[in-house]
Amino acid sequence: MTKKSGENARESGAGMNDMVFQNIAKSKKALAHSISDKEPATQDNEKEKPTPKLVTTNEELIYQIQEKEKLAIALLAVNQELLYQNAENEKRAAELIVANKELIFQNEEKEKRAAELIIANKELAFQNSEKEKRAAELIIANKKLARENIRKAKLNVEKVQRATELIVTNRELAYQENRGTELTLAIDELNKAKEELGAFSYSVSHDLRAPIRAINGYTQILIEDYADAINDEGKKVLEAVIYNSKKMGLLIDDLLAFSKLGRKQVTSTDINMNALVKSVIEDIAIEEGGTIPQFEVANLLPASGDQSLIRQVWINLISNAIKYSKYKPETRIKISATAENGSVVYCVQDWGAGFDMEYYDKLFGVFQRLHSQEEFDGTGIGLAIVQKIIDRHNGKVWAESALDVGSSFRFSLPSTNPLNK
Repeated sequence: MTKKSGENARESGAGMNDMVFQNIAKSKKALAHSISDKEPATQDNEKEKPTPKLVTTNEELIYQIQEKEKLAIALLAVNQELLYQNAENEKRAAELIVANKELIFQNEEKEKRAAELIIANKELAFQNSEKEKRAAELIIANKKLARENIRKAKLNVEKVQRATELIVTNRELAYQENRGTELTLAIDELNKAKEELGAFSYSVSHDLRAPIRAINGYTQILIEDYADAINDEGKKVLEAVIYNSKKMGLLIDDLLAFSKLGRKQVTSTDINMNALVKSVIEDIAIEEGGTIPQFEVANLLPASGDQSLIRQVWINLISNAIKYSKYKPETRIKISATAENGSVVYCVQDWGAGFDMEYYDKLFGVFQRLHSQEEFDGTGIGLAIVQKIIDRHNGKVWAESALDVGSSFRFSLPSTNPLNK
């Protein structure tokens, strides 16, 4: 209850009290008039008797006045109770006002606290997010550290092993120091022996050509001049002699070419591979009655090398591709080139007889053959010459093959393009 409503209640109670007192006063005044009226009436009674109706009216009036007095007293008690209750309500209202003010203050404090909590929660969420990021970074860092520790541990083990090896090597070197002079002399002697062996091989190969030519020539004379005196069996023997002498001549020529490679100085120039391969294909003789090869030649990148030696490489590889495809319905040869890490890799691919990769280690050896002489002729030196030429150009040569499917021979040479180096 507000202060204004309390004041209205007090004013209402005071008004009712005044009304009660006024009614009581009026009743008393009316009773006094009644009594005063009775006195003249009594006096007049002496003169004449009052009427019964008047007497009854006065009694009724007295009764009503008495009732009104009782009612006034009751109303007075009610008003006093009402005044007491209004006073209590005013006290309660004042207490409620104080309580409401306290409640408003507490609500404002709670709102402030709630705002502070929201800010604190945001800050806490940000801190948690940063902690999660930091935790993720720490996990990654720990993993890197673990890998680094493992790597360092491996390096330590390798260092210990290397130290052990160095100790053994140092001991061996200390043991070999006294033999250093002997080893130097031995190396010099070995180099001299290699030079002498090369010269001897060249000399022997060169000297053998003359008797082989003589055997071939005399045998040819017997066949031509004494054909009538020689029977068919003798002719077959002479033809075999001619065939083997030619084969021996080719073998000697290949040996001479192989021995010359060790002494020939390599002079590198830029080679137009398209022109070189085209001339090699045009110059290779096709056997009479043989299948004409179908060449598929891609654009060949230029390379650096000794053109005469690289020409021999192409001759040997293309000749082999043709030779080992002679039993196929068609002879297909594909030639291509690719740039790889500062080098050019060339490829000669055929779909001929192929070979078993189990015997790959024998492929580039001197006099090594993976097919019989009766099946495919040859001296077994061609691929050895190819490897030696490519080795002298600091390149590599290798092959891939499958029996009766075909072969791919590849070799690498230094590139002439600076962008590929």
